[in-house]
This record gives sequence, C-alpha cells and structure tokens, in this order.
Amino acid sequence: MIYSRNAFSAAGEVPMVCVEHLEGAPLSFMTTAAALRMQSLTEPAAVIPTTTRTIKQFGRIQLPGAPWRYAVTSNGGNILVDGVPDVRWRIDVDAEVRAGGAALSEVSAELRARIDDSWVTKFRLADHLFCYLVVKPKAVPAGFLSDWDAWCRQRGWSASQQGRKIYTMPLAVCKSRAVAEVRRRLWETGELAGAAKTFAAGDGALDAEMLRSADFAIRPRHGELEQLNWTHPNLTITRATGILAGEEIINWFLESAPA
Repeated sequence: MIYSRNAFSAAGEVPMVCVEHLEGAPLSFMTTAAALRMQSLTEPAAVIPTTTRTIKQFGRIQLPGAPWRYAVTSNGGNILVDGVPDVRWRIDVDAEVRAGGAALSEVSAELRARIDDSWVTKFRLADHLFCYLVVKPKAVPAGFLSDWDAWCRQRGWSASQQGRKIYTMPLAVCKSRAVAEVRRRLWETGELAGAAKTFAAGDGALDAEMLRSADFAIRPRHGELEQLNWTHPNLTITRATGILAGEEIINWFLESAPA
C-alpha cells in the first residue's frame, strides 16, 4: 500500500521511496523496506494490484514487482491484461450498470445540483463509470453523505467517503468480482492451483466486499474502515498506522504466502 506525505508522522526517520509522481512532483510513497519486500512477494504468489484509481491514475504508479500480468482498476470496472484494458470485461460491466439502475449522466447531474464550491474543490468523472468529489472534510454539510447514499441506493448506486474524496459508485462495479474473474483465468491457464487461497488488503468502504470475499484479509488501523470499526472473521488489523501499516501489510502477505 502507498501513502501520501500526510502519513509520514508515524514513520519518523524511516527510509522511504517515492512510487508516484504527479506533474513531476512526488506524491505517494512506501517505506524502502516495504518496496524491497514487495518485489519478492511476486515469487510465491500471483499479485494483482487492485484499486479504485482510474486507468490513467494507476499508470502514474511505479510499484515494485511490475510489470503486472493482471491489474484491476476503476474499482473493478476495468481489468488490465499486460497493461491493456480488457474490452470484453468492460462491455459486460457497462451492461450490468445499465441494467442495475440509473445512468452516470443522471447521477452526476443530481450530484452537481447538491454541491457547491464552499466545500467541494473538484468534481470528477472516472473512466465513464463513476464520479467522485474532492472535498474539504470539515466543511461537508452534516447529513450530506447519508442523504446522498440513500438517494443513490434507490437507483443502484452507493456513496462513500475516503479521506478527502466522496465516491459515487454503481453497485455493479465491485473489486471482488474483478478479482474473482482474474482468479478464474489464472486457474484455467494453470497459473494458479485450484486450492490456492486469496489474500487481500484494503482500507476503504469500497474495499469491504473484496476483503469479505477473500480467504484471508488485512486492513490498516486507519482509514475509512477503521472509522467504521469494520471487521470480519477472516480479517487481521495492523498494529501500526500510516505508512508503517503499509510495511506491516507487505510483511503479512509474505508470511502468509505459501512457500
């Protein structure tokens, strides 16, 4: 897991490496130890980077262990195969979104009507799948998220907040479904044994179903799921917070992976 500079407070003088730049400026980091250990994680396991980031945003990240045979972006809306979006998967996802409720155009128009510049700094459409806001967290009107989520749920969508971002997502777009599809493909090609276990990590509400579906899961002691006090019988919670939790998660994967 990677973190921005605001996660540094718990890390002290721990050596770090930048794994993402935005417009030439360093943006996201891992501890040096986590980066080195992540490279070795690809040896015993099939690692599938899985993120809510768009394809373009994922492309900014230089994770140790790349290139990746498979990656999941756009919260499961896109599967990348050797860096190229799988068109068939995306066609099927779009069809399920249409069948499941309101169109992105309707949802985004309603959302625009509910927000203003006093607490929203950015409104973004993501990969023609979903939308999100970048907000001033302390200025978000009381009850906005619950009211907006209720409106969305009636139309096949949901809303959740992760730090400064409020995501509005179709219920049909889910990381766990994309991960299950990649697992199926790896099994069919013999790259993965049928008895292989799935291990997952995440920190936001949009990760909850993926964590629940995994055989074993871990989340950091910070973030949206921590605020929700979310847990599950298969779940481990880190001792550390911030960027050091990312290092602990990599160690957990290495210790859990079959020899």
